[in-house]
This record gives sequence, structure tokens and C-alpha cells, in this order.
Amino acid sequence: MASEFKKPVSTSTVSDINVTPMVDVMLVLLIIFMVITPMLSKGVSVDLVKTMNPIAMQNADKEDAILVAVTRNGDVFLGSSKIPPADLPGKVKDLLVGRLDKTVFVKCDSRSRYEKVVDVVDNLRAAGVDNIGLLTDLDAKAKAKADAVAASAAAVSGN
Repeated sequence: MASEFKKPVSTSTVSDINVTPMVDVMLVLLIIFMVITPMLSKGVSVDLVKTMNPIAMQNADKEDAILVAVTRNGDVFLGSSKIPPADLPGKVKDLLVGRLDKTVFVKCDSRSRYEKVVDVVDNLRAAGVDNIGLLTDLDAKAKAKADAVAASAAAVSGN
């Protein structure tokens, strides 16, 4: 009778690592970063003016770049904070103290009034800004059309 109550003996222990929970956590982290990353863009989002020959300004993407945005309805933002255009010279002067590169980048909505953009540029000049970089986007459709016209003109003149 004593033999009936014997404890069952396991044959072997499983030493494999279960990676499923780790993969689940990594996928959740990936989704969180994918959602948050676009929100970390610097400044205010505007629909930039499209040009056929934009100049790439890598310094505008730096973390310490001074960025002024003019929105469609004429609001002016210094970084991500709204500011009246009249207060722009004082705030920008404070930001430029001790900097060698006194460049300020201006991005304007393509539908903003020219008067507002000129007002911002005038206030930046009053702050002692040496260089103003106007940020634009590439107009891919117009560039492709112009390249096609130039290529066809070159083909006709070559014959």
C-alpha cells in the first residue's frame, strides 16, 4: 500500500527560452515609437511653398536651430510656442546670444499672406539676424514637367 502513494518523477526539465512574451513586448514598443515619432517634429506643421529648385538646408534639422513658422491664418510661432510678431526681436535676440551662426529659418504656409511673412522677416532683421533661411519643398510635378520640356527641346535642337 505504501507504494501506491509514490510521487511521480518527471523525466526531464525543459530548458528552452520562451521568446513569445519578449516578441510581444517588442512589437508593442515598436508601435508606440511609430505613433509618437511624428509628434516629435520640431515646431509647427505648415504646408510649405513648393519650388522647382529648393536649396537643402540641413542646419534647419538640427536640435538647436531657431525656427519661425507662419501659419495659414497668420499666426507666428517661435519653435512650437505662439508669439506676437512684435515680440519676435527680443526673443530671437536672447536665443542668438553667444552663437556664432546667427541664422534663423523661416517656414511659411503656402497660403499665408505675404504681408505676414514680410513682417516676420522685418522683425528678424531688427533682432540682428545675419542670415534668414526660407524653407521650401520640391514641386515634383512641375520639376518633372520642366525636365521633360528641356529634354524634348534638347532632342529637337540636336537633330
